[in-house]
Amino acid sequence: MPRGQSIRSHGVLGKMNRLLLASNNRGKLAELRALLEGLTAELVTPEEIGLNLEVAEDGTTYAENAIKKAAAFARRSGLPSLADDSGLEVDALGGAPGLRSARYLSNFDATDADRRAHLLQNLGGKPRPWTARFRSVVAIAVPGQEVQWTEGECRGEIIPEGRGTGGFGYDRIFLVTEAGRTMAELEMDEKNRLSHRARAISRARGILQTLFSG
Repeated sequence: MPRGQSIRSHGVLGKMNRLLLASNNRGKLAELRALLEGLTAELVTPEEIGLNLEVAEDGTTYAENAIKKAAAFARRSGLPSLADDSGLEVDALGGAPGLRSARYLSNFDATDADRRAHLLQNLGGKPRPWTARFRSVVAIAVPGQEVQWTEGECRGEIIPEGRGTGGFGYDRIFLVTEAGRTMAELEMDEKNRLSHRARAISRARGILQTLFSG
């Protein structure tokens, strides 16, 4: 369910029919655009409005990071902003990489493939199945308002060899329990129904529809 205070200032927002997707990750931006299709607002990215902003993800929860990012982008842009923080939690690793999923290697130039390989190396010798879950928190910030947020989860397991070519991050080695295929093998409409981010966005739609209806 949505968290935070209700949005009250419709008069100001009526002149501001744009929603800033507060991310610099191209893969995530593509997913967010697909998930928000049909929203009565123009979706814009930081690059499209000339905003160069990096926000340190140093919170202790996904919610803290998502709220911090959404609030920072809203404050700098003056636009309603939507941010997501997500992570992969593997039971055999005590919930790691979790909040550090995008920074699982200290090497600044590490690729998604490098992080997948590092994860599998750490799982070596541990009994299967390597049960896991993807978690996502979506935060919506409006200048001068309390931030609201929702969350979503997708359960599955890690497999030792990547399958599929879609998605990004750990998608190729995450087998979705409900589908029997990896996240990277899912058609876009399936992913937009089953993924952790899809579920968080679905729960946020009511907030967004209220926000842009005035």
